[in-house]
This record gives sequence, C-alpha cells and structure tokens, in this order.
Amino acid sequence: MRTQVAIIGAGPAGLLLGQLLHKAGIDNVIVERQSGDYVLGRIRAGILEQVTVDLVDELGLGQRDLAPVSRTPL
Repeated sequence: MRTQVAIIGAGPAGLLLGQLLHKAGIDNVIVERQSGDYVLGRIRAGILEQVTVDLVDELGLGQRDLAPVSRTPL
C-alpha cells in the first residue's frame, strides 16, 4: 500500500485530519490500535472549539455527533 500521509490515532483530531486531507485529494491512512467498535463507542473529545465545529459541519460530518449538542456561544 502506498499513501502520502499516515495518521496515528483515530480520535477526533485524526479522523478530522483524514477527512480534510481526503477532501484536498491527499491519500491518507489512519492507524489505530483499538477496534472500530471501541473507537465508535468511546467519547474522545469532551469539548470542541467553534472553529472545529465549523470544520465538521463544512465536511458534512456533524449529523451524528453534534446534532444533539447546543451550539449556543458561552
């Protein structure tokens, strides 16, 4: 397998980076030591900054995780 970028960790930052790179046409692979079920079932980011929420929305990824969250500024 050949790829341009390897991302270590399928946490919020790694998954978001993978999507941003994919959108830019850059091949990437995300390596995670835990199982897919473990990653999907565990909350790994308690607080997201507004710029991150905006990126998630822009990529169309916010429907599942951010839909029930209040987006009212503090």
